[in-house]
Amino acid sequence: FHRGVTSPDEIEQTGISVYASVPKSVQQLEVASKLKRKSNKDLLLLAEENPADLSIEALRGLRTSLHFAMMEAKNNVLMISGPAPSIGKTFVSTNFAAVAAKTGQKVLLVDADMRKGYLQQCFGLTADNGLSDFLSGKISQDMVIKPTKVENLDVITRGQVPPNPSELLMHPRFVEFVEKASQEYDLVIIDTPPVLAVTDPSIVGAIAGTTLMVARFDQTTSKELEVARSRFEQSG
Repeated sequence: FHRGVTSPDEIEQTGISVYASVPKSVQQLEVASKLKRKSNKDLLLLAEENPADLSIEALRGLRTSLHFAMMEAKNNVLMISGPAPSIGKTFVSTNFAAVAAKTGQKVLLVDADMRKGYLQQCFGLTADNGLSDFLSGKISQDMVIKPTKVENLDVITRGQVPPNPSELLMHPRFVEFVEKASQEYDLVIIDTPPVLAVTDPSIVGAIAGTTLMVARFDQTTSKELEVARSRFEQSG
């Protein structure tokens, strides 16, 4: 009955390279329960609360291996996606962004999950004046970038939930925005919804130089990973 992948070897057998294996963190469960209270104004990031946590240590390893992998990429834009919901994409995106910013890189973290993104909660911000508001032309690019309590790290929240997220991402404004951000920052990380549920990550992935897929132990099947990969390959 257990169909999910339980070791990196199983994934590598399908021809996908595994860059990091992030262990489950007991402390992250405490952070997650605070996130559910929604009224927080605090920074709720494991990378800040406990930088010595093994999960964060694993993300530092990921930072190093991705640094070399991204040297060959067409740009410094990294998209983080995965096949299904609730597998840890936002956890990886937010904490990886904090870990990268600690090295002195200027990092921009973008929440491109305009349907259910909750990245703003990790930084004690609100979702308003975010990506959807900028892409629909309500506000300018300068108004959309929010500084965080983490040095060198800026974020763009999802904005108001729009009726047409994928159409907004296909707007030329999004490409221009990514190109401009790519010049102004050392690393641009885009957190996206699950690729098997919606088409948004395929649109973003075509612009991003590097795509990182997150899979969850015992939950993500190798079939899901293969289908997700072929989705990304179809859209270039």
